[in-house]
Amino acid sequence: MAARIIPDWRDLPSDLKGAAVAVGAFDGVHQGHQAVIADAARAARDLDAPLGVVSFAPHPRRFFQPDAAPFGLMTPDQMAAALGELGVERLYLLPFDAEMAAMSDRDFAEQVLADGLGVRHAAVGFDFTFGKGRSGSPEALRAYGAELGFSVSMTPRIDDPDGLKLSSSAVREALKAGDMDRAAAILGRPFAIAGEVVHGDKRGRTLGVPTANVTLGGYMRPAFGVYATRTRLADGRVFDGVASLGVRPMWRTPEPMLEVWLFDFDGDLYGQTIETQLIAFLRPEMTFDGLEALKAQIEADAERARQVLSTI
Repeated sequence: MAARIIPDWRDLPSDLKGAAVAVGAFDGVHQGHQAVIADAARAARDLDAPLGVVSFAPHPRRFFQPDAAPFGLMTPDQMAAALGELGVERLYLLPFDAEMAAMSDRDFAEQVLADGLGVRHAAVGFDFTFGKGRSGSPEALRAYGAELGFSVSMTPRIDDPDGLKLSSSAVREALKAGDMDRAAAILGRPFAIAGEVVHGDKRGRTLGVPTANVTLGGYMRPAFGVYATRTRLADGRVFDGVASLGVRPMWRTPEPMLEVWLFDFDGDLYGQTIETQLIAFLRPEMTFDGLEALKAQIEADAERARQVLSTI
């Protein structure tokens, strides 16, 4: 079950306070994040308290850099689902606005964590910073907690035995390179894009390949090209497929889009939210000399995708 999203820290009823929480941005909920959440979970058990996560929407980087290129790794609903799988009951998804940005580190500890959320324990990563100008550190939070009535744990840096850097930036680097295995190893699951199926120009149907089209929104842009995919529909059914991600060089789209051909599916998905895992990068975007060459490549891509997915 997905974690319950609680969208503010102000005026909460008492039954939504008193959790042991992990605090951070947690975009991607990768294995490094999971270690911090595991520390919060241990505290929750010791204190007989609910397990929560404190994160922010929008991501603080988006607030301070509104014109930055899209960089998100998941939607709030995906975050809530990933956290639920870790046993998290509550996702305090706090608005990162001008008020939050202007808070000193002490104000955040006192007004948000202690008074607003009434936390009993806060788990943070070794590189956690908070407050205006990133003035707060794990050590500062521990001192504030001792004064304000909550305990604090700091999760040290965890190095993957295979040498993977466990960070959101490392996930983005892997996706940009089309290295889906590396991205999945850091995340602990395949990277997935969720979104509403929208109407396209219907070219896929003319090629005998009807696709479900999803805009990329705030997601970072992985390597443009063709992917072997696995898609979960709103009703829970899962279909293997092949997808084009990008701007389609032959019929360029204004914005990048994910166009997924679901194998062995026949139905209308318009308006529904689907989630597509990008399992393997098959090839970059290409231009072709005509429709017949394109059709032949699509069939080859589909066969390659089926082969890859049959082993996973």
